[in-house]
Order: sequence, then structure tokens, then C-alpha cells
Amino acid sequence: MNAMLLLVVAAIVLVVGYVGYGKWLSKEWGIDPSRPTPAHEMADGVDYVAAPPYVVLGHHFSSIAGAGPINGPIQAAVFGWVPVALWVIIGGIFFGAMHDFGALFSSIRHKGQTLAIVVRDNMDNTAKTLFTIFAYLTLVLVVAAFASIVAGTFGVTGADAATDDRNATTASISIFFILAAVIWGLALRGRKIPGAVNIALAIVVLVICVAAGMAFHPIALPANTWMWVLAVYILIASLAPVWILLQPRDYLSSYLLYGMIILAFIGIVGAGLNGAASNLDIPAFTGFTGSNAAMANGAPVLADADGVKYYADSAAATVYATADGQVYTGAIEELTKVVNKAGASGYLFPALFITIACGAISGFHSLVASGTTSKQIDSEAHAQPIGYGGMLIESLLAIISLCAVGYVWTKYQAGDFAAPTAVFAGGLSGMLGTFAPQFEAVAYQLLILAVSAFCLTSLDTATRLARYMFQELWIPAGESLETMTGWRATLSNPYVATVITVILGIGLGMTGYTIIWPLFGAANQLLAALALLAVATWLKNMGRNNKMFYIPMVFMLCVTLTSLFFTIQQKINLFGAGAEALAKQAGGAAGVGAQLVIAILLFVLAIVLTVRGAKTLFGSNEVKQDQAAA
Repeated sequence: MNAMLLLVVAAIVLVVGYVGYGKWLSKEWGIDPSRPTPAHEMADGVDYVAAPPYVVLGHHFSSIAGAGPINGPIQAAVFGWVPVALWVIIGGIFFGAMHDFGALFSSIRHKGQTLAIVVRDNMDNTAKTLFTIFAYLTLVLVVAAFASIVAGTFGVTGADAATDDRNATTASISIFFILAAVIWGLALRGRKIPGAVNIALAIVVLVICVAAGMAFHPIALPANTWMWVLAVYILIASLAPVWILLQPRDYLSSYLLYGMIILAFIGIVGAGLNGAASNLDIPAFTGFTGSNAAMANGAPVLADADGVKYYADSAAATVYATADGQVYTGAIEELTKVVNKAGASGYLFPALFITIACGAISGFHSLVASGTTSKQIDSEAHAQPIGYGGMLIESLLAIISLCAVGYVWTKYQAGDFAAPTAVFAGGLSGMLGTFAPQFEAVAYQLLILAVSAFCLTSLDTATRLARYMFQELWIPAGESLETMTGWRATLSNPYVATVITVILGIGLGMTGYTIIWPLFGAANQLLAALALLAVATWLKNMGRNNKMFYIPMVFMLCVTLTSLFFTIQQKINLFGAGAEALAKQAGGAAGVGAQLVIAILLFVLAIVLTVRGAKTLFGSNEVKQDQAAA
């Protein structure tokens, strides 16, 4: 694979997709720049706050990106670069970008309310309740996972000085970002400054925050303490007016991600021009079954009880020795196979399409688009560049991740990386080092920093989204938050909803979200399928063309249902294998049982909502007048 050629071709195709397909969708759906948006009609200075398109794009991109478009393609690289690149490009243009754009636009036309309300108004209240519960529980899981990831990234253990210093640096830079964002929001509130000046100032502030954090990072707290700090932070951040923290923080942080993409471009193109990345080792296609078993010289990598790795001298595996030549003299049966922690496994269908979510299509994006982004859009004309364009930028980042894993393929395949982020930073900094070796170490740390920092932006966005979902769960059709009384008024109160969400999310993050996390991929892609279904039913009721949703919607349902079927089958087989097999699984029998129950519930949920949606899609062709006028 020629990394530079792949990157350039992918970038051109994505731009063509935006200009061609994106504009066609805008025309087919009836984007109307003259219509007032909810940010103006519902302006409240807290959640509904209009902002310039580059500010909203900064929030939207920061919230949807995180580590997703990096982790997915790198984990799925076990299938080869061709299926990964095809799914990212085709999925990005015809699935993900349309999905994000559609969710954003439908929310704009529903007063900036979430997709749950779109489901209620265009299907029925039962479907809305089921969708809301499912989306809320998914968001709680996201809060748990991201809080744990951020705390782990910030926390110090005392076991390794270099790691502790890097984590303390990341924590300090993130804190400086938050403080700078609050100052930025207060200073610019109500002031109009030219866009070019705004962007230039943002970059200066970003550089100052990074430099200050790298030079001064005295805070050294363990991960558990950071979990409590994060609990307080997201409690405040998800309730604070968006103009004082969410908008400026995500806007400032987005330039860190843009800078990461530019740095990656420089590294890939530079390595391509000097020949270092013109013929990468990664195969075009490895087969229809992928494995996360670490391999070197055509044989599995093995490890002893102390974690020391032994490599075979050839595929015949006559001799096993360490990297420095220490031959293993004991019985090979005493060694265990090493797992590539940055690799996926399973059948190409559905594993590829579950593993690569962000970068191709991700249900979480629909919640961001219809939860926070839609409340800040200044004009409907901005929906395409933010919703459709933001997703395609993420697809480009996914291609960059593919180039990174291709460059370090031999080490990746041997399981020498602890996480996809290390693959990403190692590959890109390595390519940069081929022509600028003096910058390789600094580039590695900056790339790790950029990935880590964006988990924090997604964390408080997910908390705010969960708060919206929890509130909407208790509001009946035809009523609003202001008309609630009794217990419904209590549960739909924003403070109560936020406190419950934070307790559930942080509590799960501290006690073992990893037991059910393996089901998140399927749940996330089921959410994407349901979002496509919701938008398709709304467009049908508006009398607009919705045929472009049919193939992506059916495909994602098939992917999700197949994945859940395999999961259910696997868990049942584990129970049949007995106590010894169950004891080897995460959480033991209880963990396997929890995954089995949740998988069955998700499977049933998908069927129920699909049937209800199909009745709307293929029922009467009579257009709902209230929706057509909306």
C-alpha cells in the first residue's frame, strides 16, 4: 500500500462526495436558509445559543471524534487495508455523513429536540419510549467508559515516572483548556469579532495552553481521585450555559485535532515522497476471518508467566527466543499465546462494520447532532458543512489511522502495542521521523495528547445528552417541561436528571463497565440503524425523498442483528461449556449472563422498533400536514 497515494485519493473522493452527494441531499430534503432555526426561536442563553458555523463545527467535531476514528480502523486492520478503506470511504459518504446530516436537520425542524421526539412525532409514543430508554442507557455507558479512560489518562500510579509525567502533563493541559474556555466565553459573550481574528486568537490560546501544560504540571492524582473530580466537573459542565464552556472549550480543542490532522498529512506525504511509506507491509486483504492473535515470522507470539515474549524463528516454529536472542528451553506448552490488544477478531461480516463505527457511521453521532449541535445552528445552510462535512473530516482521520497502522504493521501484528492510540502515534511520528527525526519524540507525545484530550470533550457532551434524554423520558406527548407537575416535574428537572446520570455513569465507571462494554459496538450501530429509520419516517411524512435511507438502514440492521446473534450464540455456548469456561471470562458467570440478557434485549428492541418503523414507512402515503409545514 502506498500511504500517500491512499490518503490523497481518499481526500479527493471525500471532497467530491461532499460537493456532489451532500448538496444533492440538501436539495432533496429542502434545506431553507431563510427559515429561523431553534437557536433563534427557542433562544434561552443556556442550551439554545446561536453561534458562527466554525464554532459549532468545532463543538460537533470535537464531540463526535474522540478516539473512535482512530481505534476502529486500527483494530479492523486485521482484515487488510482494502476492506477498511472501502468501508470508511463508502460508509462515510453514503451512510455516516447522511446519517449525521439527517439527524441534525430533523432535529432542527423539531425545535432542536432529540431524535426521541422525532420518533414520537413520526412513529408513536411507545417507539419513542423504547428509543429513549435505549439511547439513555447507551449514553450512561459512554459516560462510564469515557470517564474511566480520561481518569486513566490523567492518573499517576508511581510505577513508571515517564508515564506519570505524561499523564500529569495531559491533565494540566486539559485543565488549562477548561480555564481558557471559560475566560474566552466570558470575554467574547455578546461581542462580534471577525472570523479570521477569532481563529487566529484560538490558535494562539491553544498553543499557550499546550506549552503551559508541558512546562507546568504539578497535579499528581491517582485515577480513582480523578473519577471523583470528573464527576463534579461533568455535573457542572452539563448544566452550565453552552456559551460559557461547551462552545468555547470544544471550539478551542478542535484546533488541536485539526493540528493533529495537519501533522499527520505532513508525516504521510513526507514519508511518501522519500519512499519510506510507498510500499507498506499491510496486506490488501487477509481473508474473511480476522484474528487478534499476535503473529511474527508466520507463527504465534508466546509469553511466559512473567509476560516475557518469545518469537518463533520461522513458521515451522522450531525455536522460540526473546527479541534479544534468549532461547526458550522449557516446554512450549507452558507458554501462552499473546493477544494483539490493538486488533479485532471475528468474521469480516459483521465484525468490520461493528468495529469501524466512527469514521464510517456511528449512532452516537446522531445523539450529538440532535442533542447539542442542533440547538446552536445559526442557519439551516450550516447543517450540511457541520453535519455532513464534519463526518467526512472524521472519515479522513480514519484513513490517516489506516496509514499509521500500515507503517508499523510488523510490530502491530506481533502485538507490540498496548492500545490503538499507541499504534496511531507510533506510526505517524515514525513517518515524520523519516525526514525530520528531531521532531519524532515530540510528535509522538503531541499525538497521544490530542487523542486523550478529546475523550474529555466527548465526556461532558455525553452527560448533557443523557440529561436531555432522561428529561424527555418523563414528558408525555403534547406537553412540555414547563407544564410538568408532581413526580414527572421532579424527574424531568434538569438538575435531578443530571445528578442521576452522573451517579449512574461514574458509579458504573468505577465498578466495572468493562463487563458489558463488548456489547457497546453492536448497541451503537443499532442506534445508527434506528436513527436512519427515524429520519426516513420523518422525511416520508414530510413528503420528501427518503429512498436514500433504505439500503443503509437495512444494511445496518443486518449488521447489528447478525452481531447480536453471534454474541447470544457464543454466550449460550459458554454456559454449556461449564463453570471452568465461565470462570475465564470477564466477570465470570455473572458477566456472561449480563451480556447474554442485554444482547437478547437489544435484539428484541431492534425487531420491535423496525416493525413499528416499517409500518410508518410503508403504510399510508398521506403526508402529515403538521410535519409538512414544520
